[in-house]
Amino acid sequence: MQRNHEVVKEQLLLDNSGELREPGWSRKMVQKYDRSMIRAPKWRIKEWDYYLVLSDSFAGAFTISDDGYIGLQSVSLLTFGDKPWEHTETVLNAFPMGKIKLPSDSSTGPTEYSDKRLQMKFDVAPGFRTIKCHFDRFFENKSFDCDITLAQPDMESMVIATPWDKKHAFYYNQKINCMRASGWMEFDGKRYTFDPGKDFGTLDWGRGVWTYDNTWFWGSGNADIDGNSFGFNIGYGFGNTSAASENVIFYNGKAHKLDDITFNIPSDSYMKKWTFTSSDGRFEMDFIPVLDRAACLDYKVIVSDQHQVFGRMSGKAVLDDGTVINVKDMMCFAEKVHNKY
Repeated sequence: MQRNHEVVKEQLLLDNSGELREPGWSRKMVQKYDRSMIRAPKWRIKEWDYYLVLSDSFAGAFTISDDGYIGLQSVSLLTFGDKPWEHTETVLNAFPMGKIKLPSDSSTGPTEYSDKRLQMKFDVAPGFRTIKCHFDRFFENKSFDCDITLAQPDMESMVIATPWDKKHAFYYNQKINCMRASGWMEFDGKRYTFDPGKDFGTLDWGRGVWTYDNTWFWGSGNADIDGNSFGFNIGYGFGNTSAASENVIFYNGKAHKLDDITFNIPSDSYMKKWTFTSSDGRFEMDFIPVLDRAACLDYKVIVSDQHQVFGRMSGKAVLDDGTVINVKDMMCFAEKVHNKY
């Protein structure tokens, strides 16, 4: 099945009854999110900004979120050396329900959170984004700091408006890939410096009302290939995607739409080789895991089983004009997540 309805009309995302006007995907955020038009209870609304900044040997991930009856503000530091390591530290907030005031558009800011222990701010300016953070007692009583800049020239992205088969439930999401990264992170006396020649950041910007029990698959990565920026966003399992999938490859600022992608994950271990196959033959990859950032929470009503696996991808991607992009040992991630909340 081809899933490629492209929304090009500038309009409000929701109609007066709180339903999506036009499910589909876009290259830019042409549909406008307005929280006040949502017809679901406030405690069901989920809003988040998530950045992943990735180099070949280390990464940082940063989340500011307001998920209705819970807020999760988190920072992850990952290293991919001889002994791969990661630590994620999270601050939980009870019933924020809009108080964090996340922006209604990804092109505006700031998105920020502050308490006695964590100060984190994402800002937007013409041509770039910034991530600044101080996390006291991040791990083993040692603090984490960062000051990162992501270049964002005029470029296409992946935007998707997805309904569920349940009234007032929807998912509005933008993935901005291929933002060249500069700046640094510091922890335990060590500075991790990003090189814009080969390191990139990705923004996962989301707003919506989910159903209670969901399993999704998501993969993303960026690389410099012979001076050209290359990236991909692949995924499925979240909502009714009959209008459009979120499968896109990016090359020098342009989005190239793909059809269906399948994640072939070994049933006995997330750390064995995965493969990715495509219905149109345009995304065929092998994936060698390096680190499984696994997290499992079970509070009966709130359940989360997450496997965000970082590793190296090799294979081929095919642009709209038939050009084949050969990928070798590209550091990226792919995940399987099951949530009830």
